[in-house]
Amino acid sequence: MSRVRRGLAGLACLGLLAAGAPPAAAADPADPAAAPAPDVEDPWEAFNRPIFRFNDFLARNALEPVGRGWAWLMPEPVRDAIARVFVNARTPAVMVNHLLQGEPTLAGRHLGRFLVNSTLGIGGLFDPAAASGVPYTEADFGQTFGVWGVPPGPYLVLPLLGPSSPRDAVGRAADAAAVPYGYVALPFWVTLSIGALDQVNDFSFTYEDIATERAAAFDWYAAVRNAWVSRRAALVRGDARAAVTPAQEEEEEELYLPDEELEE
Repeated sequence: MSRVRRGLAGLACLGLLAAGAPPAAAADPADPAAAPAPDVEDPWEAFNRPIFRFNDFLARNALEPVGRGWAWLMPEPVRDAIARVFVNARTPAVMVNHLLQGEPTLAGRHLGRFLVNSTLGIGGLFDPAAASGVPYTEADFGQTFGVWGVPPGPYLVLPLLGPSSPRDAVGRAADAAAVPYGYVALPFWVTLSIGALDQVNDFSFTYEDIATERAAAFDWYAAVRNAWVSRRAALVRGDARAAVTPAQEEEEEELYLPDEELEE
């Protein structure tokens, strides 16, 4: 997936603390630009737009400069390795979600990925599992609730966290609770720093895409909303699955925070 197309998909994760590929020859169903216009339920728009402007202000004036500086400081191979570590840490939760979605084969694949990359890959710094033909596919709790038939509810923009819905807000809380380092007895500032490193590293891959998409959008709020709704609907339907490597996954999902990973 090209950086521009990845940027469109990344609109799904506009925000500061959410939690985000090779060129494609054909139209990608995971790309909101290639999908039909979503049926967006946005009765809270009067509340959402000010929160969106606040998030976007912080992104432009805080996260973007930091991400640019991080990209200047750290070579891309180092940033790729950092991204792989965080993807590997989230893999057990992804495995659980595949099980909950009735996909035992994908769950088993991710168990194997986690074991291989945690050992031979030195905690995920490298991705020998992908080299062996075992791809990474996305699954989160909000998506699982959707597969179970829970409706998303109205579109919702959360302060700092960005686009969401009542269903995905609950799912995001479950995702956060599943982060493994949250169960280690670490000082709060250490846990916060780990999360900040994850997001800044992700953003260092996509800040240029964000600026390009923002400049091209007639209504930036509507562009992000429609892309996010299309993306989440496609994931729940299961027609947005495309195997990717962990480093590509980290870039894929978050224009603002590449948090999120295409599924097979």
